Amino acid sequence: MELALNEDQSLFHETTVRFIEGELPLDQTRNLHDDPLGFDRDWFRQAADLGWFTMLVPEADGGGSVSGDGLTDATLIAEEIGRYVQPGPFVPMNVVAAAVAAAGSETQRSSLLSGIMAGETIATWAFAAADGNWDGGAGLRAERQGDGFVLSGRRGFVQDAGAADMLLVVAQVDGQVAQIVVPTSASGVTVTPLECLDLSRRLAHVDFDGVVVDRDALLGGIGDDAALDRQLQIAIALNVAETVGAMDALFTMTVQYAKDRVAFGRPIGSFQSLKHIMADDAMYLEACKAGVTAVARAVGSSTDDAAEVASMVAAYVGDMADHVAQDCLQIHGGIGYTWEHDLHLFMRRIRSNTVLYGEPAWHRERVCALNGLGAEAAS
Repeated sequence: MELALNEDQSLFHETTVRFIEGELPLDQTRNLHDDPLGFDRDWFRQAADLGWFTMLVPEADGGGSVSGDGLTDATLIAEEIGRYVQPGPFVPMNVVAAAVAAAGSETQRSSLLSGIMAGETIATWAFAAADGNWDGGAGLRAERQGDGFVLSGRRGFVQDAGAADMLLVVAQVDGQVAQIVVPTSASGVTVTPLECLDLSRRLAHVDFDGVVVDRDALLGGIGDDAALDRQLQIAIALNVAETVGAMDALFTMTVQYAKDRVAFGRPIGSFQSLKHIMADDAMYLEACKAGVTAVARAVGSSTDDAAEVASMVAAYVGDMADHVAQDCLQIHGGIGYTWEHDLHLFMRRIRSNTVLYGEPAWHRERVCALNGLGAEAAS
């Protein structure tokens, strides 16, 4: 991030880096690529002890952040998660914690938040349709039955659903959007693991076949589109920060390689054609870092243009991260295509993040819609 950190934030950031480097550095994440869960729950609880899941929860509910700006503090962690290609549901855990803290009843906050913040309860956000797109909950019907609801349908590409104890699902009740808390152990819930491009990440489809929940499972009100949009903005802010962390690590690796790799008697980084590519990529990277700061501030402060800023940054970072990653691959040449090289781990994380909360084209269309422009402007 392009952000001047105060003393507390600097200490928090340094502690996060030391924890990651000591407990799960990049070379050790490869050991988890074949693990069905994808991460160790003891490691996850240690991360929670550092406050990874408290920052978007008010102090009154047991949470709190380092600086008082919880989203900015969370993006500091997200960036390092990308830089070290860490596993686990950091983004959805924080989205769910923020949603419960903002809209949950007193009973929901007291019963759910403590477990999430401690890393004892793994929660994830099931928001997407079967094809991974936003559908306003249309793919999951919640029909009224007595004093509760019966859920039928599918949520697609749910992050870490196989490890989750609890799902916050986006559904439709009487044709309006609603969010409902569903335990993964509920009868009728089926989690189908998917093969993910990012080897450190686990995604799954979740099917609901007549899943019965009571009315207390409803989070907030019915038809609260603003709450859902707020959660999307938080997810985007954390997601782009993570992407930029991976992008930064990959570019740093590539610059060093260009200095070390010798061809025709000189380092390849001394050739003008590669200098131009790396100079352009350095500019794109700095712009992406500035974007992360902008979206964290806009969303964190709930400015009037927060939704527009979030989609603008998501679109730009999505485009530029893929572009820079491809340049880095080309500069590495043949070694970059090998399984043993770490380059592909960053490329996989970048590409996975780009599609997880909406492709760049989707966000460009969203910006145009927010400004009353037509589809022609998005293209």
